[in-house]
Amino acid sequence: MVKLEYIWLDGNYPTQSLRSKTKVEKEFNGTLEELSMWSFDGSSTKQAPGGSSDCLLKPVFFVKDPQRKNAYLVMCEVLKADGTPHPTNGRATIEDDDNDFWFGFEQEYFLWNPSSNKPLGFPDNGFPHPQGQYYCSVGTNNAFGRDIVEEHLDVCIEAGLNVEGINAEVAAGQWEFQIFSKGAKDAGDQIWIARYLLERIGEKYGVSINWHCKPLGTLDWNGSGMHANFSNTLLRTAGDKTVYDKVCEAFRPVVKEHIDVYGADNHLRLTGLHETASIHDFSYGVSDRGASIRIPVATVERGWKGYLEDRRPNSAADPYKVAARIIKTVKSVGL
Repeated sequence: MVKLEYIWLDGNYPTQSLRSKTKVEKEFNGTLEELSMWSFDGSSTKQAPGGSSDCLLKPVFFVKDPQRKNAYLVMCEVLKADGTPHPTNGRATIEDDDNDFWFGFEQEYFLWNPSSNKPLGFPDNGFPHPQGQYYCSVGTNNAFGRDIVEEHLDVCIEAGLNVEGINAEVAAGQWEFQIFSKGAKDAGDQIWIARYLLERIGEKYGVSINWHCKPLGTLDWNGSGMHANFSNTLLRTAGDKTVYDKVCEAFRPVVKEHIDVYGADNHLRLTGLHETASIHDFSYGVSDRGASIRIPVATVERGWKGYLEDRRPNSAADPYKVAARIIKTVKSVGL
């Protein structure tokens, strides 16, 4: 017997949540074609009215489930009962059928103590030392929740996700993992599965995963982002600064369209402080972590062949919608 965990995004707005349920099959030989469509009660996930509540789950990606015996994790798109994409289905809006776009997402998050309603490492009363000593740190006074983070890295690798690294971040209790994929849809699938695995590990430790971009509000602590590193054939082979200028300038007139899908409450994070650009401005520059879009110095050193980093998406953003919008803007250049 095989356990198939069907995972999807619900209708919560402005930030969707993960949902899942288990289907038991007699056998599974490891092909996507074997995974049948399934349905769920959309009235319980804010995706359908009670009088017509069936929504469909279309399997699009799967990996081994390292946390259960004889099990797989199955990422699904949500379809309406007539088989067309549901309005909550961001994956269906990605125009990258040839996988020409490559994405690397840097997913930041806080490990959160639900009892104190503070990050791990924060005392019940007051605050820890100011941020600075926690970034890429080691030691009991600096790194909080490492057991959770290490277990998450192990299960991601065992599942077959293309996780490329982890590190402690600038604030106490804040961490990051990075995932890369050649193909926008695949990159989004892997981020969502990695988020799901982290949430499930958190259950075991009694720790919440806080994806909000600024959970500590206006206090002098970094927020959380999901920086989007991206390229396509044009950027990987350009060999010309002018091409990069044209691509970056294409983002300037559509700032609102990008911010609309870059995660809720981003105005709290994009203040111009804490390694962010202001939400009211648009800028780009070589090796500039205070810009909206950073041109990595490695791209310049390779003769203007490489990738760009959009630093505006926040930690709770949907990678599908982020990728879809970036692809649309880059394609608008017409080169």
